[in-house]
Amino acid sequence: MTLYPNLIVEALSHVKYPGKEGNIVSLNMIADNIRIDGNNVWFSLLLRPNDPFAKSLIKACEQAILTYIGPDVQIKGHIDVINVQNKVVKEEKPLSHVKCKIAISSGKGGVGKSTVSANLAVASAKQGYKVGLLDADIYGPSIPKMFGIEQERPIADEEGKIIPIEKYGIKILSIGFFVDPQNAIVWRGAMASNAIKQLINDAAWGDLDFFLIDLPPGTSDIHLTIVGNLQLDGAIVVSTPQAVALADAIKGIDMFQNEKVNVPILGLIENMAWFTPAELPDHKYYLFGKDGVKKMADEKGLTLLGQIPIVQRICESGDEGCPIALDSDEIVALAFENVAKNSIFAKISTQP
Repeated sequence: MTLYPNLIVEALSHVKYPGKEGNIVSLNMIADNIRIDGNNVWFSLLLRPNDPFAKSLIKACEQAILTYIGPDVQIKGHIDVINVQNKVVKEEKPLSHVKCKIAISSGKGGVGKSTVSANLAVASAKQGYKVGLLDADIYGPSIPKMFGIEQERPIADEEGKIIPIEKYGIKILSIGFFVDPQNAIVWRGAMASNAIKQLINDAAWGDLDFFLIDLPPGTSDIHLTIVGNLQLDGAIVVSTPQAVALADAIKGIDMFQNEKVNVPILGLIENMAWFTPAELPDHKYYLFGKDGVKKMADEKGLTLLGQIPIVQRICESGDEGCPIALDSDEIVALAFENVAKNSIFAKISTQP
């Protein structure tokens, strides 16, 4: 088999860059330095510094050459990356056309933070506000599932900006759109932080009233990256009334109140506050303790934005891709609307 540059380029035309239309050849991501020696092939990719998709692109290029040319091609370890800077047309602060940027956080996983984020976004959009929702939970993105858009793949506009997926009037981006949902995301902190920066800075979010950020649980590099890149208007902390969850929630509160972070806490949400079975609508069973978040809010001098009960339809609606806040007949939908009124909507009046 005789190898030649055009054969390499043709094979590489099957490799796409996540979030962009076209392939890495049409996007001019292949350097003009293809070198061939027998079955050995070397070339370089032209990528931005610290591109979070560099490693996956290298693997995709290796696989494309082995698949479309032949398994005897020696390509493993022969692909380099050349860093190139983007051409800056106009310097603009991230999300400069967004009125309010609000982070939704939790001290630990499993307390329903993403469910709260999804339903607050829906409750806001139902009131006619323009809403964006960023799933910043790099290692466990669940927003695509909750909106029934797992199979969607964002494309780029003419300026190379990622176009968010729209559902229920909400603009949505998640790392879940760019990775195989069956594969674990094993990224170091810097790589994950750079991916988040791209979803914020390199996306066509447009004019928004609210930009809600579903943060990962705990305190991590992702939190510091977002705080460092955005001037947040506030944060909402979600917890169950359970003592273990409250202990972690306190750490999250402390992070936002730290003088180096200094993000206003709009209030706390007590999720899974109680369970009421359908056949006993007047009964409340406090499975995780009673009023734990309410008591903590009083102790910390913070606002309790609302208490969300455990309702089977919350889980079902999330699995079905239809957040429960869409159903105006549900009592829980009203609870989410009240939380939004107490926290998110109130921020509009403070904006110029």
